Amino acid sequence: MNMTQDFAETVALGALGWLAGHDDLLPVFLGATGASEDDLRARAADPEFLGAVLDFLAMDDAWVTAFCDAQGLGYDVPMRARAALPGGAEMNWT
Repeated sequence: MNMTQDFAETVALGALGWLAGHDDLLPVFLGATGASEDDLRARAADPEFLGAVLDFLAMDDAWVTAFCDAQGLGYDVPMRARAALPGGAEMNWT
């Protein structure tokens, strides 16, 4: 199945909601991205911001696993969704 940008955005919005529901992870995400809670609301529809959400999620396999289990998604879906969003095709190894 091809990953459409619309579905990728839906996955990323689910990840954002999942992060927001975890009081231990949300501050880590905000610190890592420099985003504020207001930014979360204002940029939730921004595909580039949603890509950053998936980039953050992908930093820890345990987060990916927990998110996918909670959403009923395959473990490959977040990375496939990331590839479908702006900047996702670019590999950054630093």
